[in-house]
Amino acid sequence: MVDARVETERAINSLELCVQALFDNGGREIPMDLTQAGAGRTAYTFCEPIAPVVAISAFNHPLNLIVHQVGPAVAAGCPVLIKPALETPLSCRSFVNILHEAGLPEAWCRFAPCANQTAEKMVTDRRMAFVSFIGSANVGWTLRSKLAPGTRVALEHGGAAPVIVDRDVECKSVIASLLKGGFYHSGQVCVSVQRVFVPTDELADFEDQLGRRVASLIGSDPADLRTECGPLIRPAEVDRVESWVAEAVKGGGTLSAGGRRLGDTMFEPTVIVNPPSEAKVSRQEIFGPVICLYGYNDLDDAIAQANGIPYAFQAAVFTNRMSVAKRCIEMLAGSTVLVNDHTAFRVDWMPFAGLKQSGLGTGGIGYTMADMTVRKMAVLNWSHQA
Repeated sequence: MVDARVETERAINSLELCVQALFDNGGREIPMDLTQAGAGRTAYTFCEPIAPVVAISAFNHPLNLIVHQVGPAVAAGCPVLIKPALETPLSCRSFVNILHEAGLPEAWCRFAPCANQTAEKMVTDRRMAFVSFIGSANVGWTLRSKLAPGTRVALEHGGAAPVIVDRDVECKSVIASLLKGGFYHSGQVCVSVQRVFVPTDELADFEDQLGRRVASLIGSDPADLRTECGPLIRPAEVDRVESWVAEAVKGGGTLSAGGRRLGDTMFEPTVIVNPPSEAKVSRQEIFGPVICLYGYNDLDDAIAQANGIPYAFQAAVFTNRMSVAKRCIEMLAGSTVLVNDHTAFRVDWMPFAGLKQSGLGTGGIGYTMADMTVRKMAVLNWSHQA
């Protein structure tokens, strides 16, 4: 319930950002007389809508993600078909209805709940100029390979976000931040804290403090305002998380907290210490309430381990030393590196981009709106005038 209220406020703010972006979406004059070749000419650019957009969205932020896809399209002047996640269509339907009630012609924005096969036909239709996809990497990259020539695409997948904890950092504030970044939405966030690297000689104490705090998290009905870690989206996801945790423990990882399913849709908030580097929890996005801890002796080795997977989105470092902050900012793979903050931090106007297999293109209201427009240039030749 708390998260839903926050998301609704963000969605409202995101729409306001779409309006503000209209003021920045103009063109500019291009100087022509810098050389003799351009003499006698003037030129300027202006923005045109790219044309029809199809947007496929995810379940974990069923309102604000829709706003991030549909709002920029409408603001840019693009008609849009929006397919919500099958499990969470109602927020999308409500938002589209609000747009129509506000005066947007129904044909300009269509609520299109459908099976995945139908969605693929929409995406691959030659009339579509732009595809916005938020969801799993396997599905997104497969759809991209099937696009008609000339169709542009933005993909937002996920990662296994790394956090490096420098030595001699006060644990209490770090752990409070990791709890938020790792268990917000029960870990069902594309930049959720997943892999945390701690100096080996400080690992035991860090593990103890984090494990005790995670074990005290309240898991319950998300409508209960006290709930800190709620259910996963479907029973199959609990099965998957359970199997990944079991694999990590069987391979030598140690449970510091959690590790059990609590029902068809609930899994305990979990901490695993030193799972094998080849385990799924160390290499793939778990999208569940699990944080992994790893000991390290050398900062560059920790950075190399953090970077050693085919996904990169947001990363973080907790440190009191500017030299370490600068080193991590320069060397950690990711489009954003946060210093003394968790990896799930985001505001809706910042650039938001997955690298490697984590995505393609840049999200964020103004950036998405720019992707959905074409900058056309006019060149006027006055030299032929009498």
